Amino acid sequence: MAVEFYGWEVSYDDDHHLSAEQEPKAGRTYTMYHGTSIQIARSIITAGFQQSRDGMLGPGVYISRNQKKAERYPLNSARTDRVVLKLQVDTGKVKKIDTDNHPMQKTWHANGYDTAWVPPNCGMKAVPSGLEEDCVWDPNRIEVVDIALAPDQSITAELKGLISGAKRNKGTGMKPQHQAGNCGVCRKARATPHQIETCWGCGNNICTFMTKHKCRV
Repeated sequence: MAVEFYGWEVSYDDDHHLSAEQEPKAGRTYTMYHGTSIQIARSIITAGFQQSRDGMLGPGVYISRNQKKAERYPLNSARTDRVVLKLQVDTGKVKKIDTDNHPMQKTWHANGYDTAWVPPNCGMKAVPSGLEEDCVWDPNRIEVVDIALAPDQSITAELKGLISGAKRNKGTGMKPQHQAGNCGVCRKARATPHQIETCWGCGNNICTFMTKHKCRV
């Protein structure tokens, strides 16, 4: 039986800003943070993230939903050289790593996962702070959207200008690989294709994952 659509509004809790102890859902985008130096921040904004060669969770980009965690980096650096980038992250398929010597601690990507997630206070010796941590295999799943922390207003303004310039250069501000994972109508990240319908009231294309559709007739 065909379903006719004629406008709606959906109310729900915004889970794009998960608390650190909440497990991320596959195929969703979330706000996260990355701490780095001023010079590396410039490079990341203009050229994108680079995958680290190794680490506690193997190769990937290390980030956190906890801004306080990101503010600790780079380790042993002066506060006047620390920047925290605010990110939008398509986590893809997520594997929880919550014990030392986990069988997939460094092989999660080879087993079909896009992100490894270390929950807060899980007791891993490699995370003495107990703060939440994530490792994203593909840098193209990460977009810099703002500056969460910088040493002063001039650095903040400079870096925000670079973000604006990077978005203009890329048109939509999204890397092609990341954009391909989003619905073209509702703009939400998708694990599977969304069904697109035609509103019989106004004739516009609509997606049932849209939070609101108001006909203009």
